[in-house]
Amino acid sequence: MAGFARVKLNESVWEFPDVYEIVRPLGFGSFGQVARVRLRGAQIGDVAMKKLVQPFDREEDAKGAYREIRLLKHMNHRNVISLLHVFHPPARGGDFQNVYFVTQLMDEDLHRFTRSNRITDYQIRSILYQILRGLKYIHSAGVLHRDLKPSNIAVNQNIEVRILDFGLARLSSMIMSDFVGTLWYRAPELLFLRGSYTNAIDIWSVGCILAEMITGHALFPGNGYLNQLECLLNIMGTPSQEFTGGIHVEHSHKYLERYPYREKQDFYQLFPNANPQALDLMEKMLEMVPERRITADDAMLHPFLRDLIEPHHGVEDIAPAYDQNFENIVLPVKCWRELLSHEIDNFQPPPFYVDALRIAYDQQQH
Repeated sequence: MAGFARVKLNESVWEFPDVYEIVRPLGFGSFGQVARVRLRGAQIGDVAMKKLVQPFDREEDAKGAYREIRLLKHMNHRNVISLLHVFHPPARGGDFQNVYFVTQLMDEDLHRFTRSNRITDYQIRSILYQILRGLKYIHSAGVLHRDLKPSNIAVNQNIEVRILDFGLARLSSMIMSDFVGTLWYRAPELLFLRGSYTNAIDIWSVGCILAEMITGHALFPGNGYLNQLECLLNIMGTPSQEFTGGIHVEHSHKYLERYPYREKQDFYQLFPNANPQALDLMEKMLEMVPERRITADDAMLHPFLRDLIEPHHGVEDIAPAYDQNFENIVLPVKCWRELLSHEIDNFQPPPFYVDALRIAYDQQQH
């Protein structure tokens, strides 16, 4: 068995199996630092390694690390990031302090892609369809992503797409925090505290992403909470009685009562050069009333996308139900660490990565 290497990277000490070598740092992700790495001698291309930052400082951090490994282990879809390898360095004088995840490496996120490339109509369709496939899979497991945005959508040069970052993901339930997701992509039912929320919050975010792919800039770029409301209402218009009737928070009602009346802007004038079918689908995604918003499944059947459907997609896009009963449990850090250790010990990498690891370990021994 190979040993562990210690490398200083961005003022932080990384400790990982010495079958890996770091190519370069990639920056910071949710709750962690990320680097591009490769397995020595394995011909599978580079991968991404994420070091969780201080996962055992607080109970909530430890629970978050446990949540992330559970979600990553559960996901097995070509349009969703999944786990290839997970490990912790040897414990020294006590319990282990760090955890590392290895996942697929993608070329860039959609935010950079949309600003560095002239995206064709076909590329928009392909990227959107793959986002919806991944989202349908996530939703079928009973999970809401809750933070979909271009920087959490990864794209390769061949236009392969994966949804990233489950730092805010939760099992769908009737009681969840309203302050989730990045402000620009936050659904109106969250902004106006309109009761419980559903999968529809993720669809709203996808509608915002579609608009951004078309124009190259954010549709609702609020610079604060109140300005976000203004950006939303100035484009989407004064909400209907059907929307406001679901609001049970007094200050949200008072805000809307005081806000000057606005007509909804015509999307065909707002996006004059866009494919009309794309705009029709965008309007269905950006439906203010969440109960009327299109689902991922139905969006994939829309005329803008449906010729991309292949027979095997229907089966591949359904995930096993995800068990997240632990969310209601309060435990000390020590217990979360033990649970996390168990998840690491029983993780089985995908077969192709098992082979790559074996080749790398064999080469180290010779």
